[in-house]
Amino acid sequence: MEALTPNTIPRSGQDTAKAPKRKRKRGFWSTVLQQKYLYLMSLPFVIWVFVFSYLPLWGWTMAFQNYKPARSFSEQKWVGFKYFQELFQDDRFYLVLRNTLAMSFMGLILGFVVPIFFAILLNELRGMFFKRFVQTVSYLPHFVSWVVVAGIITKMLSIDGGAVNQILMALHLTDEPIQFMAKGSWFWYIVTGSDVWKETGWNTIIYLAAITGIDPELYEASRVDGASRWRQMWHITLPGIRSTISVLLIMSIGHLISIGFEKQFLLGNNLVTDYSEVLDLYALNYGLNMGRFSYGTAIGIFNSVVSIILLFTANGIFKKVTKESIM
Repeated sequence: MEALTPNTIPRSGQDTAKAPKRKRKRGFWSTVLQQKYLYLMSLPFVIWVFVFSYLPLWGWTMAFQNYKPARSFSEQKWVGFKYFQELFQDDRFYLVLRNTLAMSFMGLILGFVVPIFFAILLNELRGMFFKRFVQTVSYLPHFVSWVVVAGIITKMLSIDGGAVNQILMALHLTDEPIQFMAKGSWFWYIVTGSDVWKETGWNTIIYLAAITGIDPELYEASRVDGASRWRQMWHITLPGIRSTISVLLIMSIGHLISIGFEKQFLLGNNLVTDYSEVLDLYALNYGLNMGRFSYGTAIGIFNSVVSIILLFTANGIFKKVTKESIM
């Protein structure tokens, strides 16, 4: 009988079949050639982003110059961080920053929480016709311009026949009309409330789409186990849309100080300027109305840099805590 030696002992897999060869990784250009039609379809959007998002960054150089529109780029006088120092020494800047952060946090809390619960409540409706009717009515305000919304809000809160004051006086909650639009203490609530009313229905669509992706068998199994509607919402619906909530919350935090100026500009007036002026409106007033282009650009750079820092910070925190991220 032949003795077994290390050379004659059969090895696992060698006697039956050879080990499969590893596939070589495709190079970048080979991938591009294979998916050339997809790249061609995305090319117009890449060009659009480059032209309208990256090329304008060249204008940031104005923040470091004493910019004069009549001079060429080579004739501009470089002043370093002069306008940034002026910005941080301006007391008005901190008042504007306070207004921006206050309205941003109020909008983040209400504008983020309300659509989630509204989507869950719509999902619980069983009448399909009524459900679609409510959903349609709720997201229609999103398509109404802020000019129209501001006019409606101003008319409703007017002291001269405004619906809100008429109701308050009819219920004997006040003896005389309240000047809502002339009191700075009311302005933040008016802006936040009108923004929530305008955007809740539209934001709800995203969460409803996420809810429809949850496996219906989970609800059936929970009903068999005797779970109530509230238990199903808490233990199935909310965890099922956690990824969507995390992504949208991260993006909302990144826009905390970039809230635009349309609402504040249209609803504000000279009596509430100390409460209505935000960073974007502050930059507009200095950059265009006063012709201080370099100072206005410095405000815009501050706004952009802080937004990027907030975005990466929020993304890092969520990545560690919830394992969800957008990058």
